[in-house]
Amino acid sequence: MYCGVAAGNSSEYRQIAEETGAMMAKSGYDLVYGGGKVGIMGIVADAVLQAGANVTGVIPHFLFNMEVGHEGVTELIKVETMHERKMRMFELSDAFLALPGGFGTMEELFEMLTWAQLGLHNKPICVLNCFGFYDGLKEQVNRMEQSAFLHKETKALLHFAETPAEAILYLSEAHLPERREILTKRNT
Repeated sequence: MYCGVAAGNSSEYRQIAEETGAMMAKSGYDLVYGGGKVGIMGIVADAVLQAGANVTGVIPHFLFNMEVGHEGVTELIKVETMHERKMRMFELSDAFLALPGGFGTMEELFEMLTWAQLGLHNKPICVLNCFGFYDGLKEQVNRMEQSAFLHKETKALLHFAETPAEAILYLSEAHLPERREILTKRNT
């Protein structure tokens, strides 16, 4: 999961993070995330733990040393670099969900999208567009397709969900094309 180290400026973000974490656990899913105890990131982790599921955090030493590491998770994996963190999270994850966040959330989300576009994986990717948080991203993705910078098949790699229930349902039922299909289908 990708999400913010800030909690946002509304209690609604906290509520959606708690709801998402609890719903994930009740649906039989564990959490792999960036290992922080602060912001949306920590709220989701705590909700998953409270609902009885496992939480694996992956955090670079320098962030842990800044006292943002969540030592109460099921497993906390400390790595050297941000690149190592992203790769380890990728290896441990079956799907990717982005909640509200900032530049780090966007960077991680877009790396997974790029890897899917290149056929390096076919794991489902979803953005939880709660309270219209990602409306601008949705508009930009449509603009990229309309301007012929994204093909229909590439655009379909990113799903927008409006509720935690919709996001979890999509991630559990998504059937993405095999790598070869992603690389060979082109509308030129």
